[in-house]
Amino acid sequence: MPTMSSARRSQWPVWLCWLAMVLDGFDLVVLGTVIPTLIKTGELGFDAVGATFAATISLVGVGLGALFIAPLSDKFGRRKLLIACVASFSLFTIGVAFAPNVAVFSLLRMLAGLGLGACLPAALAYINDYAPAGSAGKSTTRTMTGYHVGAVATALLAIFIVPNWRLMFIIGGVAGLLLLPFLWVKLPESLPDAASAKTGPAKTNELKASEPATAPTAVEHSTGTKPKTGFRDLLQKPYPLVAVGIGIASFMGLLLVYGLNTWLPQLMAAAGYPVSTGLTLLLVLNLGAVAGLFLAGILADKHGTKKIVLMWFGLSAVFLAILSFKIQNEFLLNAAVFVTGVFVFSSQVLVYAWVSQLFPSRLRGTALGFAAGVGRLGAIVGPAVTGTLVAANIAYPAGFYVFAAAGVLAVAALFLVPHEVKTAETSVPVGL
Repeated sequence: MPTMSSARRSQWPVWLCWLAMVLDGFDLVVLGTVIPTLIKTGELGFDAVGATFAATISLVGVGLGALFIAPLSDKFGRRKLLIACVASFSLFTIGVAFAPNVAVFSLLRMLAGLGLGACLPAALAYINDYAPAGSAGKSTTRTMTGYHVGAVATALLAIFIVPNWRLMFIIGGVAGLLLLPFLWVKLPESLPDAASAKTGPAKTNELKASEPATAPTAVEHSTGTKPKTGFRDLLQKPYPLVAVGIGIASFMGLLLVYGLNTWLPQLMAAAGYPVSTGLTLLLVLNLGAVAGLFLAGILADKHGTKKIVLMWFGLSAVFLAILSFKIQNEFLLNAAVFVTGVFVFSSQVLVYAWVSQLFPSRLRGTALGFAAGVGRLGAIVGPAVTGTLVAANIAYPAGFYVFAAAGVLAVAALFLVPHEVKTAETSVPVGL
């Protein structure tokens, strides 16, 4: 671990994990910013079909990375995986700028997605290992603000750079490469088992002793043989019911996030609002998301994550249903969309925060990877379902009914999760 004052050292993991989420936000919108140019110019052979394939395969890569690469953080340590994921994402993203055709472009996007998909669960697992006890909600939601900051910054960057689409990917990849040295030098390993394997018990104790008391980085582990971790653990009691509830909620959560981000302007246009109004409302929606992340984290730590996540999904359904009615007053319309953003986006992040509390540290990366991976399936289904409604000319108000139903299903799924998870080692209360 680098030698520095305790106060300063304790802030590095917070900011580095936040910056990793900024890269995730970049990836969320970068393809959307360049696709119109690629289709219009026909460069690389792009058309509507090719663009749809590239967008879909990118999300598939992210989902596979979350499901199958993120669990490696439980075996080899969060730090190693974060560095490897950021490096792979950065290199493949730069490669996209030099793709000769649609097939190679899509393949490189998928490979970049593998690293990025594992980055989110690993970063959230790390920050929850590192955060003081009782602050999982704030730690998770604050870290995830980087996701929306990255998305907004990339959209603004595109205004000045597009139609030079290649430069967009070069900038994103170079940003990741610039982050690597800081991850390598400033990010301590959060898993004592990983540290001891490399440096020995004496050095491990020295590292742990140098940590600030208010920011524990050690992950609890048994004194005996370290148990193996993987998806098999999620199939063993008491976790299957918990995994099902979390999986369904995460699927619905990202269905809402990606469905609304993709189709809100079109839904508003179908309702008779001007196109410019729809674009403005998309910005208002995401501003509400940032405000909601701060509010949700504070309330979750104060009143319990389960209570708040159930309330958040329930209120998401209510406000999405309200948007199915045309609101004539411009102020009320913007207020309704802002409040919808407050609840919809942070609902999914609260699921991640809750997962960090439900599962023991040795399974945290695996469980977060499962939640994020299943959620990415919802990210694919959401835009596809809404797009089908748009093609059938029934997007308004049916699209909002579909989104509201997704919120209700998430609430129902989370009710399946028991109030207490009992294991052979300990009992983990999850309904507090």
